[in-house]
Amino acid sequence: MDGTVLIADDDRTIRTVLTQALTRAGCRVYATGSLAQLLKWVEEGRGDLVITDVMMPDGNGIDRIPAIRDARPDLPVIVISAQNTIVTAIRATEAEAFEYLPKPFDLPDLMTKVGQALSRRPRKSDPAPEPLPAMREAADPAMPLIGHAASMQALFRMVARVLNADLPVIIAGEAGVGKTTIARSFHELSDRRDRGLAILTSSDAGEDAIARAAERAQGGTIVIENPGGFDPAAQARLIGLIETMESGPDRAQAPRVVATTGPDPQADVASGRLRSDLYYRLAGVTVSVPPLRARVDDILPLAAHLLARAAAQGLPERMLSDDAAAILRAHPFPGNVRELENMMRRLALTASGLTISAAEMRDALSQPSVGSRAPTPVSVSRDPAPSEPAGVTPLHTGSRLSDSVEAHLQRYFDLHGDALPPPGLYDRILREVERPLLQVALDATGGNQLRCADLLGINRNTLRKKLTELNIEVTRRRKLM
Repeated sequence: MDGTVLIADDDRTIRTVLTQALTRAGCRVYATGSLAQLLKWVEEGRGDLVITDVMMPDGNGIDRIPAIRDARPDLPVIVISAQNTIVTAIRATEAEAFEYLPKPFDLPDLMTKVGQALSRRPRKSDPAPEPLPAMREAADPAMPLIGHAASMQALFRMVARVLNADLPVIIAGEAGVGKTTIARSFHELSDRRDRGLAILTSSDAGEDAIARAAERAQGGTIVIENPGGFDPAAQARLIGLIETMESGPDRAQAPRVVATTGPDPQADVASGRLRSDLYYRLAGVTVSVPPLRARVDDILPLAAHLLARAAAQGLPERMLSDDAAAILRAHPFPGNVRELENMMRRLALTASGLTISAAEMRDALSQPSVGSRAPTPVSVSRDPAPSEPAGVTPLHTGSRLSDSVEAHLQRYFDLHGDALPPPGLYDRILREVERPLLQVALDATGGNQLRCADLLGINRNTLRKKLTELNIEVTRRRKLM
């Protein structure tokens, strides 16, 4: 290789490794821990290629790409980042970076990209793009869109490429992988984010409901959750809606359609659950979300992120011991990221100290998880009425539920030995019980918040406030406008 490479990274070790590797390959290298110094070199005319980190002490590397292009339109930029989120991939694509590589990256892969960048023909000068908006995130997504695994990085790249395209999208994957979060990201990270977002579920698929959703989402996004679960008449109404949006007089303001399905939507077509003509109208682009067991290397970073988020929400600060981390990494996670999230919140509440032990991890893995949809022997009901099914035990009579809760609390106290749990136990316990109660009630009512509030005996506004406070996402949940 022949050329001069400018490196900006605040990690001295990475600067040293890259400098040595590029020098051995025949390049001249200038390395710095400052974006200001990098821009100075660019403006002086140095360098045939820039390699920059994203999060730097004096700014964001992606935010500086427009300034680099303004000074040197032909200068390619490779972005490297430990911020392995969907937003980083989208921002790098928007900024027209030559390549984006998540840390930790394979050095041979980076060297290949460097060779490609240095050998490409100079392009004609393009006008400098408008400054990019500040780094934006989907509003505190219930499931974090984090992933270093190659499958997740490929997903992020696909989303970045089609984010603003006028194509319908199917997001396919198992329950709990975060399909609804990704669907919301297609809206909240796109140029449609200032317009309406409507979510349609099978419980809300009447003719009026579908028409109202299209009206609310005008120019924005409609998310159709599990279209194969809609009855045949509702699927026919969806086809009519899409045809009207595609060919009607207001098609310029037509919302984008994003659908979430199981891992194999074509199998739903073959089985007759999903009409083939609806499927082909939805499948402009199909994005497959891998299950957590297929990206084992993401489990521990996700767990650390979820523990940090739990601490930010008022739960005790926790970290995994090496033994606990090894046990967690070996778990198959049938409930995917949702199961992991529930488990980390439970451990944040019940662990006896800062470091979660192997024994505590085994105990957490032995308990049923709401996220994994594991069956539970506990029956929960309203006050008994003549129509109650046989065998359902009321909550106020010392039922199996209260016995289970008492045993769980006693185990939590026992884990502390002679010491008492940290202060604030009452609020922490109520919050931990409240979350699965709301999740189960929402699922039972098909995501209809009005019915759920009635079931729980609380005001709908109170329910919506609690959903926001607890950062709850349920597969069938819809947004009430």
